Amino acid sequence: MRIAVVGCGAMGSVYAARLARAGHDVLVVDAWAEHVRAIGENGLHVSGPDGAFAAPVRALTSAPDEPVDLVVLAVKAADAAAAARTLGGLVGPDTVVLTIQNGLGSAEAVAAEVGGARLAVGIAKGFGASLEGPGRAHHNAMRALRFGSYDSLAPGEVERVADAWRGGGFDCAAVDDIAAMQWEKLICNVAYSAPCALTGMTVGQVLEHTEMGTVSRDAAAEAWEIARARGIAVQVDDPVEFVRDFGARMPDAKPSALLDIEAGRVSEIGFINGAIPREADKVGAHAPVNATLTALVHTREAVFGA
Repeated sequence: MRIAVVGCGAMGSVYAARLARAGHDVLVVDAWAEHVRAIGENGLHVSGPDGAFAAPVRALTSAPDEPVDLVVLAVKAADAAAAARTLGGLVGPDTVVLTIQNGLGSAEAVAAEVGGARLAVGIAKGFGASLEGPGRAHHNAMRALRFGSYDSLAPGEVERVADAWRGGGFDCAAVDDIAAMQWEKLICNVAYSAPCALTGMTVGQVLEHTEMGTVSRDAAAEAWEIARARGIAVQVDDPVEFVRDFGARMPDAKPSALLDIEAGRVSEIGFINGAIPREADKVGAHAPVNATLTALVHTREAVFGA
């Protein structure tokens, strides 16, 4: 496939390099000129549990006028709509756009720009990646990717995209109910994103902490209740046990929201914990735990210009 990865940060770099190594014709678009230059000169270097390699990838700072089969939006949730507006000539009549972000809300914004009929939504589970410098990325873990149709994209098209990713060594599958999987991930994310961002604790430290552990579990239970009220078919019987099991598998992990705070960046908390009160409003409910956690993180981010 001809694939354009828009947003070549840590995750985007892992996606692009592995897809290129599988034989796909991959180009990346990213605003970081030094990163783009390093990729163009020396390839995209990726290291991780399965070794290190360099993939030849074409890199540009703006989208070319070249229709591709697949556009992958690998930007932060808050940047997804703006990135979708820059795709220009990358999108032809048959181009599929795949958006992979944390939380809820970014897919709707992307659909407004590119049309829901061509849009696939992806969720990444158990990934951890970082940029080590221009042209170099590292991934600590890489569990699973699940793709689904946002609106009316044919199942066969979603499966074709998933098959391309499997060729890159990803545990990837097309699913019928991507909304349920988004919510299942979100329930885990709300349990640890804001609590870790506010305290500087790892996932395991929040899990075992007397006070913050209670807050974490309350945030997850509240999200689960709102999912059920919204009619989302989450396969979760006990949200507290669900997030405890999740946290126990990665006790040393730092959620992306904490990494953003540590780097002086505004996080995606509005699309994670902040999504719960918005979804609650749709059914006339309230989500005070997640609303409070979101407000506290936004207050902390205010010094970054949020």
